[in-house]
Amino acid sequence: MRKALIVWGGWDGHQPKEVAGIFEDVLVKEGYEVEVSDTLDAFADGEKLKGLDLIVPIWTMDKIKPEYVQNVSEAVQSGVGLAGCHGGMCDAFRENVDWQFMTGGQWVAHPGNDGTDYVVNIKHSSSPLTEGIEDFEVSSEQYYLHVDPAVEVLATTRFPVTEGPHSLNKAVDMPVAWTKRWGVGRVYYNSLGHQANIIDIPVVKEMMRRGFNWCAEGKTAAVNGGTHAHAKA
Repeated sequence: MRKALIVWGGWDGHQPKEVAGIFEDVLVKEGYEVEVSDTLDAFADGEKLKGLDLIVPIWTMDKIKPEYVQNVSEAVQSGVGLAGCHGGMCDAFRENVDWQFMTGGQWVAHPGNDGTDYVVNIKHSSSPLTEGIEDFEVSSEQYYLHVDPAVEVLATTRFPVTEGPHSLNKAVDMPVAWTKRWGVGRVYYNSLGHQANIIDIPVVKEMMRRGFNWCAEGKTAAVNGGTHAHAKA
């Protein structure tokens, strides 16, 4: 049985407890043994983390001990998957660049704030994570992120939608969902999920479900392929 760890906390405005409940339900239905923790001390035991298949952080705007980030990083480098959404993964620890390097991006703005109507454009490619999913509209925060150019972009959204100091720049397609590698581990991020009701939208929940499984499957691929198993699955 695959093992997953969900760690939730930080800013309550993102409803981390409620989002953790949705993610736990998804993972249990997928056959995972799930541990849920509300403390960053869950990252204290590096060897335990390496025994997992998947780590799901749901923690916004806080500080973290450098050794905890190192433990998570080493676990992912060894093949453990890392998957998360919105500020719970890419606005988790603003002062820790090692976390940002691993996850692939960092939130910097959401022009228009919550309730902004925008389109999520699915980028169809060789990735199985977007098969059968079409473009859709959402009313939520539209995340503007600083993004690692190494990521494989799975979905984008067009800026600007609302007025702001960025509006006179040319239109840009900002990544919404992506994958990347960290060592032989797989990383998945989705910028949707300001609150639990957004995660509960069927297409968003399906994107997360696929991301969880893809990341967790990387553990087996890494073991079977050895330490140089970098080929895309």
